[in-house]
Amino acid sequence: MKHITQKNIKNQAVVIPGSKSISHRMMVCASLSNGTSHIKNILQSNDIKHTLDALKNMGADINQVKESHYRVKGFGGKPHPCNKDIYLGNSGTSMRLLAGIAALGNTGYSFTGDNRMCERPMKELLDALTLLGIQAKSKNKKGSPPIYIKGGNRAGGPIKIDCSKTSQYLSSLLMMGALMKKGLDIRLDSPPVSSPYIDLTIDIMKKFAISAHKINSMHYQVPGQQSYLQGDFSVEPDLSNAGYFWAIGAVTGKMIFVKNINTNSLQGDLKQIKILEQMGCAIKIEDNRIGVCGPALKAVDVDMSDTPDAVPAIAVVASFAKGKTRIYNIKHLREKECDRIDAVSSQLIKMGISVKQGEDFIEITGGNPKGARIETFNDHRIAMAFSIPGLIIPGMEIENETCVEKSFPNYWDIFDVLQE
Repeated sequence: MKHITQKNIKNQAVVIPGSKSISHRMMVCASLSNGTSHIKNILQSNDIKHTLDALKNMGADINQVKESHYRVKGFGGKPHPCNKDIYLGNSGTSMRLLAGIAALGNTGYSFTGDNRMCERPMKELLDALTLLGIQAKSKNKKGSPPIYIKGGNRAGGPIKIDCSKTSQYLSSLLMMGALMKKGLDIRLDSPPVSSPYIDLTIDIMKKFAISAHKINSMHYQVPGQQSYLQGDFSVEPDLSNAGYFWAIGAVTGKMIFVKNINTNSLQGDLKQIKILEQMGCAIKIEDNRIGVCGPALKAVDVDMSDTPDAVPAIAVVASFAKGKTRIYNIKHLREKECDRIDAVSSQLIKMGISVKQGEDFIEITGGNPKGARIETFNDHRIAMAFSIPGLIIPGMEIENETCVEKSFPNYWDIFDVLQE
């Protein structure tokens, strides 16, 4: 149990660790190369550890040079056999990206995870791999992990997939498709959710000398018979995690900067500053850092389909805003580490806030939040988002606070030493 202490914090700047999304993708791309890459500022978290352990099991030689600096010798696009189950916790990114990599191998791979991971969707990706002549099945026949993948067919070609639940399916296909004989011509039933993550995947592949193309929002192509080229890289800060500190600036009325931010970042959660600006916050962009300060907050009506990880923090900010905030096009949040629409709703209600939820939206009527004991549902983003009000209202307690280790292990270290 984490008891949050009220603080009169002052204007300040914080430094946050590397992006989880970029760390996953860079380690996968480096492992697919023939040579040795050096990657700095890799996020040290449980999810990334699961990806690293899995890639080692598939033949990558990965060594930690310093705390967040890794040397990766790839397996040249040919995963090695692994005769044991590969455990991925509740890392949906690991599960989906690695399913595609496993399809490049000639032997079978079994992937499993914790109880929640074994409820999360994989059917659409498994079906797409099957259509490509790859053995891909859900062991429980429910379309969710544990899964079994056996490659052996690297022909490639045209494929269709539904990415309405997660864009990670498309990222997985793009990364594997570059190594298939004909590449992949991928068509979608509808535009993918969280589309900035696709742009991010294509950009990281480009850093490793792989070309992939967005023809339009429902058509992507990746030419075949390419080779991932090793290199030296650095991971930029995680803008999903930056959002908690920007939200602190919003609710406390202090200017909170996050340092080392690339204002041209392809991370979708950079859009948080635009949402906070719509809510009345002052935004400062200077010297590779971005600050947010919220003197008076007002409600917004906002589509957050492309920024799902930011929803819990924005929802908490909305509980302090004047009026009714509506966050919509977020149905895919029900398939995350927990049902985040329901989790956010239930915990705000505990705090005395009026909330209405639907299949793909949440409405929050701002008011005077009260302290409460927050159930995290073992979801890192619920824990971090609901820590924010504790700086200005008494009685905030976070159950299972260690769940932040999934994506931001030193969150409490930074949060607890905010300057007064």
